[in-house]
Amino acid sequence: MSRKSSSKAKGCGKSARRRAREYALQGLYEWLISNSSVEDVDAAVRQVPDYERVDEEFYKELFHGIVEQFVDLEKIYEPHIDRDIQKLSPIERAILLIGTYELKNTVTPYKVIINEAVELAKSFGGTEGFRYVNGVLDKLVAEYRPYEDRDEPEPSKKG
Repeated sequence: MSRKSSSKAKGCGKSARRRAREYALQGLYEWLISNSSVEDVDAAVRQVPDYERVDEEFYKELFHGIVEQFVDLEKIYEPHIDRDIQKLSPIERAILLIGTYELKNTVTPYKVIINEAVELAKSFGGTEGFRYVNGVLDKLVAEYRPYEDRDEPEPSKKG
């Protein structure tokens, strides 16, 4: 009776954008722990099975945008964490980078960004990592999406 959305990948129901976030997470994780070049990590990610089911443009925007803005992104979320950045698990750190990047650079609604980050943390992170990621990103909403937090129109779109 119901048809699957064309934006959903066949099988497990993951959208191409969710897959892009997962692959960006895998690439960032490898980049953070291995000291490999961005080019080598990117090439390895593109060789992972089912890569063709990814929203490739979104993956490239996330992975390369995060690497380019790495220092600035960490400075953004650092005041909201309760430990030194180096003590974060590489998975939590990568997820916080993705969420911070999206809040800062995309028009994706913040609720979607946080939900996707939480789902990444549940799938790939530690037992309670999703709560930590949720709390940190939620604090960034007031800074980067105040118009969404208060359910007001974007300042640039006011008549």
